[in-house]
Amino acid sequence: MNLDGLIYLILVIMFGPAILLAIIGFAIRANNKKAAKVLFILAALYVIVSLGICSSMVM
Repeated sequence: MNLDGLIYLILVIMFGPAILLAIIGFAIRANNKKAAKVLFILAALYVIVSLGICSSMVM
């Protein structure tokens, strides 16, 4: 039984939105520094929460 796809799906759920928020933050950093800072903080928070919740579900 091959569960590689499930592992990749969990990794995408854990890191996908945070990477997307960081990319958007870098894109708007030149125009709006406050909004970019908020997006970076949200990305970091998402990674912290997702690592805690998803890791506890996997274990």
